[in-house]
Amino acid sequence: MTTKIYKADNKLTFSILFLYAATGILAGFLAGLFGVGGGLIIVPALLYCFFIQGFDPAVSMHMAIGTSLATIILTSISSMRAHHAHGAVQWQVIRHMSLGILIGGFLGALVAKNLRSELLQIVFAIFEILVAIKLLSNAKVTSTLVHLPGKLVLFVVGIIISAISAIVGIGGGTLSVPFLRWSGFSIQKSIATSAGLGLPIAISGTLAFIWAGSGHMAIPEYSMGFVYLPALLGVGLLSILLAPLGAKCAHSLPSGLLQRIFALGLIMIAMILILS
Repeated sequence: MTTKIYKADNKLTFSILFLYAATGILAGFLAGLFGVGGGLIIVPALLYCFFIQGFDPAVSMHMAIGTSLATIILTSISSMRAHHAHGAVQWQVIRHMSLGILIGGFLGALVAKNLRSELLQIVFAIFEILVAIKLLSNAKVTSTLVHLPGKLVLFVVGIIISAISAIVGIGGGTLSVPFLRWSGFSIQKSIATSAGLGLPIAISGTLAFIWAGSGHMAIPEYSMGFVYLPALLGVGLLSILLAPLGAKCAHSLPSGLLQRIFALGLIMIAMILILS
């Protein structure tokens, strides 16, 4: 049986590259500002690009999530280094959660592999709405005393955060930041540590999506499993440049208004995904 290859429309190459660059700029800035990997923006943007390029709908969402996780590897490194320069990354938390995160990322990717693309798209849209509701509620955490759970709890929490993140293609910041705030860390330290946690989440998820998509009949050219390399380069390189700027703003600017705008944008994106 021959493998069917889907090729991008060459007439739209410049437009696609422009969209990749714009996505990388926005995702990189948000990664540094909020401690997220940018996947909430990257996944729907890539899904739109893949639709224009004529990718097989059966794998488009899987490709978007796998590629998003791969770009988050680059974004997390850049964002983490910028936050580390401010002395805000809590490395002991990352050490205790990393093994669970690696396991959870692989398990989450396996779950995503066995979901239909349409269902995976709805799951992602619902997740975006839940994140937006949380952002709009602007819930405050008043604890100032660090009460970090034990190593076993951190291990289990790492599995849960990473598995969910791998299923929807994010760096985990929307889950890890609230957990770290509940544990008593400041918002700056929570965002900085979340950026560090995004790296093992992205690495394990990416490797699992590469493995899951290897040999699939519908993947396009220039792909490694469910990771589309041109999008990885276009989005990833620009996101690296903007993540430090977002991290700088996180330590110097109030982000309440931007947080609300971001939340409303997520709701709009989610509704488009559901209706499509």
